[in-house]
Amino acid sequence: MIRLLTQKTRMKVSLWLFCFVLISRISFAQYHPVETGSSVQFVIKNFGFNVGGSFSGIQGEIRFNPDSLSVARFEVSVNAASINTDNNLRDGHLREDAYLDVKNHPRIRFVSESIRAVKKKGEYEMSGRLTIKSKTKLISFPFTATPSGKGYLFAGSFKIDRRDFEVGGSSTISDNLTVNLKVLAN
Repeated sequence: MIRLLTQKTRMKVSLWLFCFVLISRISFAQYHPVETGSSVQFVIKNFGFNVGGSFSGIQGEIRFNPDSLSVARFEVSVNAASINTDNNLRDGHLREDAYLDVKNHPRIRFVSESIRAVKKKGEYEMSGRLTIKSKTKLISFPFTATPSGKGYLFAGSFKIDRRDFEVGGSSTISDNLTVNLKVLAN
């Protein structure tokens, strides 16, 4: 009887563990951004003209399952020194202390705080903390999540005021810029 009970107990524990692992995998699907297929681009006005640029060196961890948004989390960053506006002189200037201060702040980071579904399937809104230099601000923006291969392609856009992050001082560039994201994560 004791031996039989022990086998039943083992079976129950094994079944419980199997279910827990299965549910954990479903709830906590983890992905990592892939450089090829991802882009972080921005547009800002300088002397009234649009100037575009990009960042590379995307890294991080993304937990996403559209059926378990309460446990979804984005923790990603880009290499601040990778700024590229197709003008080496301008890029060097933007890496300096008054702008991105890449020597002391090598990464631009974003960590989500909440994600919620909106009207259409595959569309969401995310709120989280963006850190540029030593300043962190709460931002919110819409994004889409499209299944792609073994992961997702996340795409979204947001606007920020560069002065909130003490970037550029009293410069000729506009205070506001738009950031466009496409993050392929597998």
